[in-house]
Amino acid sequence: MPADLAVIGLGPLGLPLAQAAVAAGIPTLGYRTGPEAGSLSPAELRRMLSGGFRPAANPVELGRVRTAVICAPTPRDADGGLDLSQVEAAARTLAGQLRPHTTVILESPVYPGTTEEFLRPLLEEMSGLRAGRDFHLAYSPSRIDPGRRDFTPTCTPKVIGGLTPACTESAATFYGRLTDKVVRARGLREAETVQLLETNFRHVNMALVNEMAVLCHDLGVDLWDVIRCAETKPFGFQAFRPGPGVGGHSVPLDRTGHPGGPLRMVELAQQVNSRMPRYVVQRAATLLNEHGKSARGARVLLLGVTYKADIADQQNTPAREIAIRLMELGAAVSYHDPLVPSWSILDRPVPRADSLYEAAADADLTILLQQHRTYDLQGLSVKAQLLLDTRGATPTGAAHRL
Repeated sequence: MPADLAVIGLGPLGLPLAQAAVAAGIPTLGYRTGPEAGSLSPAELRRMLSGGFRPAANPVELGRVRTAVICAPTPRDADGGLDLSQVEAAARTLAGQLRPHTTVILESPVYPGTTEEFLRPLLEEMSGLRAGRDFHLAYSPSRIDPGRRDFTPTCTPKVIGGLTPACTESAATFYGRLTDKVVRARGLREAETVQLLETNFRHVNMALVNEMAVLCHDLGVDLWDVIRCAETKPFGFQAFRPGPGVGGHSVPLDRTGHPGGPLRMVELAQQVNSRMPRYVVQRAATLLNEHGKSARGARVLLLGVTYKADIADQQNTPAREIAIRLMELGAAVSYHDPLVPSWSILDRPVPRADSLYEAAADADLTILLQQHRTYDLQGLSVKAQLLLDTRGATPTGAAHRL
């Protein structure tokens, strides 16, 4: 069966899109751009294959679809900017097979202007086709939130911005098959800047509440109770909660290339959030000291080393830096995570605890980094000698909270 859609890049952005397309009855081709982090269970893969999904290794197959969506990752480069090399590779692969009347959509996080100034020339030069005349070109910010069950692609509105009004409508027609609501942006740059605003909104607000966590600890104030009360305000407030650091694939974008330079508030938010792993280790060392123990030689158990609860993804997880800093202090670090069967730090395997309660009882300090659904936090707080809760998940008074 010929495919209607090609998803190029099967990582954390592309794989959920492919799953949603198959669920909507769209025959879908999946093309990997590299060793992406997206993964499927055998049961999920069987469902997708039976529903019309087909992995492809031959780029020739990309020329037989009506819509191609580029979902290649854009990680940080050595200078802190976005690395567009995988987007470029995906574009070159697609361009060599591009046919007239195809709709090409970019979903990767990029700076405003990237689709028109970076992607468009690559596609036109190698295909000999002209965007807006021979093929449609559009941008749609990805709104995937891994692990969320309440906001699926079907019920999450999709923003579309095209090179021309016809490009916008073509992309909107495609996404209309996947979602209940399509929102048309004025153009490519507006749609790209939606991604910028949404990502930075998250990071700035997380930085604010992380700073509040440090302040409230110094003041002896229960921040979690403060948040509980503040979120009863029906306007002008959205609750964010502190944590040991910010992970995931959605990185803050503070360098947009505009004449005014970087976004100063986002730049500051990055600094605040990047200090949180160090702060967690500082709190851990202080707790140990208060209980007559030194960090050197202390047995420290880390619970939940993924970047988000109930998913196996470890991209940019703060657990890594926390483990490194604890090891530098001389602590003996072990971990427990139901989703991570093995874990290495600096090319050294970290011991994995088989029995959670026994490990917590044996450890001098247990640090809850990620609140996986399978954790019995009430029981854990009873068994652990000393518990530092960075998520505010344990019952009040049962642990030392961040």
